[in-house]
Order: sequence, then structure tokens, then C-alpha cells
Amino acid sequence: MERVDVLVVGAGAAGVGVGIALQKLDLRVGLVDRYGVGASFRRWPKETRFITPSFTSNAFNLPDLNALTPDTSPAYSLGKEHLSGVDYARYLAALVKHYELPVAPKTKVQQVEALGEGFRVHTSQGPVEARFVVWAVGEFQFPKAPLEGARNGLHYGQVRSWAELEGEERLVVGGYESGIDAAYNLAMAGKKVVVADPAAPWESSTGEPSADLSPYTRERLEAALQSGRVRLSRMRVEGIRAVDGQYEVLHEGGSFRVAHPPVLATGFGGGLEPVAGLFAFDGPRPLLTEQDESTLTPGLFLCGPKVNHLNTAFCFIYKFRARFPVVAQAIARRMGLEEGALEVYRKRGMWADDLAACCTSRCAC
Repeated sequence: MERVDVLVVGAGAAGVGVGIALQKLDLRVGLVDRYGVGASFRRWPKETRFITPSFTSNAFNLPDLNALTPDTSPAYSLGKEHLSGVDYARYLAALVKHYELPVAPKTKVQQVEALGEGFRVHTSQGPVEARFVVWAVGEFQFPKAPLEGARNGLHYGQVRSWAELEGEERLVVGGYESGIDAAYNLAMAGKKVVVADPAAPWESSTGEPSADLSPYTRERLEAALQSGRVRLSRMRVEGIRAVDGQYEVLHEGGSFRVAHPPVLATGFGGGLEPVAGLFAFDGPRPLLTEQDESTLTPGLFLCGPKVNHLNTAFCFIYKFRARFPVVAQAIARRMGLEEGALEVYRKRGMWADDLAACCTSRCAC
């Protein structure tokens, strides 16, 4: 049976980033992923880009917003500002190679068993024993569509290219980042688009980057509106039915039919099922200590967009990466290790350990 100090589950942005921070402490670290390094990023629609810009700013002690370590920059490595999913997967693969992270691909976690001290993690490739487990499974592979007949729609996460979708007209359900991204790319492909969302997130102006549309998205939305091919609606879509080769869209005022499956930009979720019994929850949110450890199961840490503190979600890379050294420090102290190797994160401004200072508003990711 394989034994490690820390097993990180997930080899996306969160898993690779926290894995590198842990490896700086000379811990025996293992990573497993159901598919492989950066698999979810490779599944992004071809036209989709990061809403946070990458910039080569390390020389000014300002890390690239999309960097996972203080000493790397996707912008410098790839020469691009708004990266595609494939671009970012390449960056992740380069990090894994450079830092020699031991990643086991095609390894599905079936059960996490808490022992008297440590864990036995049952995987499709056999059991692994670990003193600590860091759950760093992302969200993109778990589409969320909370409406009747959602199977009759086409979720954002199922689209491989907006330009290749059939039809001249499309309905997009959901008006936050993914919904506007879908509308923009469909419009640029010459299609007419209606975006339906009763909350009208395009009108939000709170100053919180996780609640408002990003400037990049607002610029693209304005271009799409000026094209005359996008219309915004406060209509509440309640369900979708397949009828006579068409799709009947149910809404609060009645129904209408469209020729093609509505695009569901209704968010992502899931990924906690194998460890759901090892966390306490406040509604859908797992409860964590100030070190992102389960309040129910000592030694089990959470990393990535599901981390919440004081009503704020660390849902973007530049947010949750600031928790990598917090998790690594907690494990180092538990094992009596020197933690000085983590100071580079603090010096580069990639360490958010003062929750009262960084969590000041509610996130709408």
C-alpha cells in the first residue's frame, strides 16, 4: 500500500498549487486525479478565455493574477494576457514537470476513510494511506442546472465550441460570467441571442469582483449589445420540455418554443460527494476552521473555489491560491516542520491569513 504524508485529490489549479506549496516543506506529497493534469481546463469551450488578465509583473513583486506559485507567470510562459483553457492546462503541466510533482492520472477516489490517525483513501488504482488529505477537486466537471427538464438543455460545461453550435438563434439561461461569455461568443459567431436571468447580474455594481461582472466581461457585453445580436431579459425560466423536435421553454408568464436546446449557464457544483460525510455543512457550504480544515474531521483540508469564510467564497484562482500557504503551514506545524520555505508566498502577497481583512462581502459565484 502506498503511503504519503499528504494526499492531494485533484490536479487542477487548486491541487497543483497547494501540492507545490506542500512539497516546499519536503513532505511526501501525492496527487491523484480522475482524469489528468488540467483536464477540466482542456474541456472549456474553444473560445472561452480567463476573465482575469495575466501580466508579467514578478519583477515588481506583483504576482501574475493567474499564477499558482510566486515565481512563475502564465503571461511570461505563454505570451498571452487572457488565456484559453488549453493554455492554462499547458501551464499546469509545465508546473508539474518543473516541480516534479508525483501525479497519478486516471485515479478515481471512491472513499476516504478516517482512521485513528490519518486516512485510508480507496481509489480505482488501490488504497493510499496518508497522514493528511487535501480535497482540491474543482467544479467545472459538475454542471449545475436547478430547473425542471434541465436534461433538455445544453449546459455551458458541455459546449466545445460556440461557433460550431447549430442554429441562428439561441436562448441562454443565466446572466453571470458564463452566461455573458456564451452570449458574446455566440453573437460573434453571427447568432442572435437572448440572455434570461431575473436577477439581472449585468446590473450589479457592488465593487466586489466575485459579485459583479468583470471589466473584461462588461467590455465584451457592450460589444455584443452594440452588434444588435444580444438582448437581455429578466425572464425567469422555470423548465424545458422536448416537444415535437423543438424545445418548449416554461417561464413565469407562460411558454414559448425554440428550435435548439437552451444554453444553461446556471453554474457548477458538486465534487464533495466522496467526503461529504467528513464535513459539517451550513446549507451547501462546508464548515471550515481558519486553516481550511474540516470542523468534523481533523486532518482533512479543503482547497479551491468551495472555500468560504465570513460569507465570502474564494472562488477565483487569485483568491484561493492565497490559502495554499495557510494549509501548508497548518500541516507543517502539526508535523513539527520548519515552515520558512513558505515565506516567499507572504513576500509576494500570495498569503491571505487575516480572514477579517480579506472577507468583507458576500460572493455570488
